Amino acid sequence: MFAPFSHVFSSSHKKPNPKSTHSLLANSPHYNHGTALSSEARVSMGLQGYLPAAVEDLDLQKKRALVILRSKQSTLEKYIFMAHLRNTHTDLFYKITCEELEEIAPIIYTPTVGEACQRYSDIYPFLAPPGSPDGLYLSINDLPHLEEIIHNYHPIVSNSEKFSPSMAVISDGSRILGLGDLGVNGMGIPIGKLQLYVAGAGIDPRKTLPILLDLGTNNEKLLEDPFYLGLRQNRPTDDVFYNVVDKVLKTLEKIYPDMLIQFEDWSSEHAFGLMERYNSKMLAFNDDIQGTGAVILSGIINAVRKVELEDEVSPKEHRIIFYGAGSAAIGVARQIQDYFQIEHKMPEEEAKKLFWIIDSKGLVTKDRGDTLVHHKLYYARDDNEGKQFKELMDIIDYVKPTVLIGLSSTHGAFDATALSRLAELNKQPIVFPLSNPSTKAECTFEQAMEATNNTVIFASGTAFPAYTVPTTGEIRIPGQGNNMYIFPGLGLGAILARPKCISDGMIYSSAKALADSLTTEERNQGWLYPSLQRIRAVSAEVAAAVCKEALNAGLAKSEAIKAITSHKELIHHVTNNMWRAGSEALDIKAHK
Repeated sequence: MFAPFSHVFSSSHKKPNPKSTHSLLANSPHYNHGTALSSEARVSMGLQGYLPAAVEDLDLQKKRALVILRSKQSTLEKYIFMAHLRNTHTDLFYKITCEELEEIAPIIYTPTVGEACQRYSDIYPFLAPPGSPDGLYLSINDLPHLEEIIHNYHPIVSNSEKFSPSMAVISDGSRILGLGDLGVNGMGIPIGKLQLYVAGAGIDPRKTLPILLDLGTNNEKLLEDPFYLGLRQNRPTDDVFYNVVDKVLKTLEKIYPDMLIQFEDWSSEHAFGLMERYNSKMLAFNDDIQGTGAVILSGIINAVRKVELEDEVSPKEHRIIFYGAGSAAIGVARQIQDYFQIEHKMPEEEAKKLFWIIDSKGLVTKDRGDTLVHHKLYYARDDNEGKQFKELMDIIDYVKPTVLIGLSSTHGAFDATALSRLAELNKQPIVFPLSNPSTKAECTFEQAMEATNNTVIFASGTAFPAYTVPTTGEIRIPGQGNNMYIFPGLGLGAILARPKCISDGMIYSSAKALADSLTTEERNQGWLYPSLQRIRAVSAEVAAAVCKEALNAGLAKSEAIKAITSHKELIHHVTNNMWRAGSEALDIKAHK
């Protein structure tokens, strides 16, 4: 019996270089297949005595790993186990992650990554073997030596391969999930996000670059923690902040000019500031803002289609309340408005009138008497005839909404009274409580089902369990606006098309492609989003849509994409460029 990799060690290797090949396999998680090396390979490479006698394949290795993983008592223990596996056997890690995604994703990313980040300085020494490159750490003190440090980071242990990342995720740790400023502990987010790029769209893990830019922290608890591994200083002023980030981004672009950069978990004011500064100037996007908006838009598109088909509600008759008026909420509203303008040919002013925005003081109006911050002015109502409304129920009675979207981080804001009133107004009320985590969600799926007599069309920002209708036993699955439906395909599409920048049209196209990706069975079940089990197929459609839009907008630089003439051919090209665990044999000759 021979392992899948045995065929690469042919008899032509008469004089193997045991030292170089052993070093390559033993020290690189990308090439270390452990007990899957055949007996001949071990002899050829001088590895006799380094491994037990048994020869296995990835399937058997996976079974063993899952037994150990599932024996762990806490999700943090499982996170540490999977992190160490990723840093010692990349193929096995991704085989497990891709084939058991619904089980593994919550371990390697949200919600477990939140706890992992909070304790990252505690667990860091145990996530990888000493010296194993698990992410690029840059600090504000590194500016004079940026190029040298970035060049020095070379996670591929090989004599012949040059590290050439196509995708980077960068954070400064200033707003990690809903947990606030975690400083250097935020590295778990870029690492986790890139794992989902690999699992969801087949980005080659050897071409990913997690980056944590350590600018200090304003978290006093961390500054006093003896185990904290980051800079023990407060964050800089905005002027210094933007100067540092600008130097880092320009250096990264100089060294890796074709690399896509995704901003993740920056403080809100800086997230929008960075978007304004760089989105049209370099290949970059912000998943917290653009990815979130796209996935919510996709769910809204399918909800609007559903009530139009089943209840004869015209898209132009919708009345949409946003409970929460932060800059992110306004950004989402603008993306939804674009849909009504583009797909339903509504003039901008008419489409804008579909939206009512609620902040902490009530309905946002132009004559409310307070000074509105800039991002709220666009949707401030001027047709309220002097009436002002503070409470949600009063606003629901006034607006009579068809859609209620929550981005307030106010737990329980959508109470039974409000939800019941929505059900009185609509055959199928559309309710999207999008605040994360579940402790900040405006309502749960169970609450929405019970208050609307099981008629709600629902999607949330966090995962909620299925609901069993008591009278019929029917099991209803809640929709979840998981960004994983968008960012892997968006990233892959950008890597393949090589556009000059990520345009608003590409973001919109990704949302539309996601909405269109539902199967007939999924639509018949009332789903707003496809099954995560089909994530690679969904990502292929999203990537193809991004490539098409880049091409149509004249932004694509890839000659291969320009030469493709049909959707079928484009999907084939995208799929063929997805990395798969165990799909590549190691060419020993090339690495001697």
